[in-house]
Amino acid sequence: MKKFILLFFLTLGFIESKAQTQGVEMADKFYSEGKIYVVIGVLLIILLGIFGYLFFTERKLNRIEKQLNK
Repeated sequence: MKKFILLFFLTLGFIESKAQTQGVEMADKFYSEGKIYVVIGVLLIILLGIFGYLFFTERKLNRIEKQLNK
């Protein structure tokens, strides 16, 4: 799980650095119209949902593993 999170943030940093050097026109348009906050909010909700799902799935698997080991 920790490897996944580290890989995710490294990938995110790489994508962000590429986007800054290329000058994304769509992001500039969203930013000028104030819609970028909506986009960021939706992405944040999706990512939190994915991480929440992974976290609770991991907890369930740990409980099942403990029951099997008994």
